[in-house]
Amino acid sequence: MTLFHQTGDRRWLEPPYKPARDVRLVADPMAGLSPEVADEIRNAAFDAFGSVQTPAIRDPGDELMLEMMQSCLGESVSAEYSPLMREELGFISRDEGLTIPSASRDSRSTPDVIIVGAGVSGIALGAQLGRLGVRYTIVEKNPEVGGTWWDNRYPGCGVDTPNHAYSFSHGTRPRWTRYFSLRDEIEGYLVRCATEFGVRENIHFDTSVTAATFDEVTCRWTVTVVGPDGSEAKLSARILVPAVGVLNHPKLPAIEGIESFTGEMFHSARWPDDADLTNKRVAVIGTGASSMQLTPSIAEKVSALTIYQRSPQWARDIDGYRSDIDDESQWLFENVPYYLEWFRFTMWWRYGDGLLRHLRKDPEWPYPERSLNRTNDRHRQEMTDFIRRELDGRPDLLGKCLPSYPPYGKRILIDNGWFATLRRPNVELITDPIARVTESGVATSTGEERPADVLVFATGFQTTQLAARLNITGRGGTRLEDRWAHENPRAYMGLTVPEFPNMFCMLGPNTGLGHGGSTIFMSECQARYISACITHMSTNNIASLEVHEVVHDEYNERVDAEHDALIWTHPGMTNWYRNKDGRITALLPFRLVDYWSMTHDPNFDDFAVASLPNQPATATP
Repeated sequence: MTLFHQTGDRRWLEPPYKPARDVRLVADPMAGLSPEVADEIRNAAFDAFGSVQTPAIRDPGDELMLEMMQSCLGESVSAEYSPLMREELGFISRDEGLTIPSASRDSRSTPDVIIVGAGVSGIALGAQLGRLGVRYTIVEKNPEVGGTWWDNRYPGCGVDTPNHAYSFSHGTRPRWTRYFSLRDEIEGYLVRCATEFGVRENIHFDTSVTAATFDEVTCRWTVTVVGPDGSEAKLSARILVPAVGVLNHPKLPAIEGIESFTGEMFHSARWPDDADLTNKRVAVIGTGASSMQLTPSIAEKVSALTIYQRSPQWARDIDGYRSDIDDESQWLFENVPYYLEWFRFTMWWRYGDGLLRHLRKDPEWPYPERSLNRTNDRHRQEMTDFIRRELDGRPDLLGKCLPSYPPYGKRILIDNGWFATLRRPNVELITDPIARVTESGVATSTGEERPADVLVFATGFQTTQLAARLNITGRGGTRLEDRWAHENPRAYMGLTVPEFPNMFCMLGPNTGLGHGGSTIFMSECQARYISACITHMSTNNIASLEVHEVVHDEYNERVDAEHDALIWTHPGMTNWYRNKDGRITALLPFRLVDYWSMTHDPNFDDFAVASLPNQPATATP
């Protein structure tokens, strides 16, 4: 791909130089090419990049981009991915078509914005609004940016999406030290981005929102905040954007006796900076994503580690998950034009939409209790074989660790040395239900009590309140908390809610990714949508936009219908994606390309429109 960019010579897109199709998450680095062909490519690269020259092709356009993607992957790619990936790789700007005339930027016709949260979403939107010249303020409860990456700092915390895909589509490319970075490196990247994108200067740190109310006369939001000194203030803006995320409010289990425990006790998302587990007896409750990352990181330090499991988890083994990026690869990323962009594409593609079609229920499949379809069953066998190899000789552990439900029914997990950790002599996996916590340990339903000096809750988060925890009141006195009651948050494309004009929820209901992909990608899609709405409001003298109830309801009916056909509604397991009534509230049931298309250019017929006083809204073509 880099040779084609540099030379424009079409032979690099054709045999014998086309890579072989490889559907593995980590592809063969030789791409299925013979040593002779590989040498020919390397020699051509020395010639092509030996002197500074202008690449023959910068933006290939949609038709050629499609051909390049198919050549790069060795497989068919739908044409709808071309404009998406041209943006994602930076060949064209994500701001294309978004313009606010400079004369309008300081006038009342251009909405000002309050963003709640300086995590990934807040940074993404702030960066885009800054490029458009829109005034905005970010209110952040923490002393630094990062959101969930600030809150979660337990040992072993890191990404399970390759960070060359888990990063913004613009800005300076970081020199990642690993393909899957740990928390400190991700947090550092977000801190640098906030400065580079000009976002930091607009953030009020250590400031919490206690209420937000929409004024129907002025069509503005009043946001009540409490600053670092405890004083209360009121902010006003036409647009309110809760960007509070999902994985930040810890969920503690309702276990009898928790308050009686006399040792150290904390949730994984509130890991103390000064925690010292050396030679202590540690009990970890939960075996989800956080537990699978943290327990291998502490097992060598503690004298005893007891892990309490409610249900087993499927986990994949991925080559390179814990590997550093070697110097030769770093050199290619930093020096060869378009090399990093196409590496980003391959990572985005392999961890993107490919899995979703294999998560659909096949009504003709004869084994629905164990899998959904033939491919899902093959994945089950692959993961079963991996777990059996890891636990060979330990039938006691194998019986506890092999799930009975279909793979991917819970969050996709990557093995971080989890199964090897379970084999350690100082580690015990307990599957008996917990009866209560005592002063000095944990007692199970069998009556046996195991002592502990430290109790760690790796029990997930409160995931259904979302923006409703901000005490938001919309049109007619409607409270978001009431509208989203009974653990049932719903929004149009996860963004807008009837009766809440000029409010856009980033990473709201049904925008989580269960089949793969990057949260940063979703945030950039939503930032584009919100910016397009603001551009439209400014250009057309609009005071407020409010999504029609029927549009909202029809969209959510589509979401529910899609989920009925997908794995996360399978009755064989529980997951945090669905509420107490079984409705999936967390996950997007559509492909990434579908969501990109939905959010790229808003349909303003979806909204009820109010004009600014004495300035009627112009018709939308």
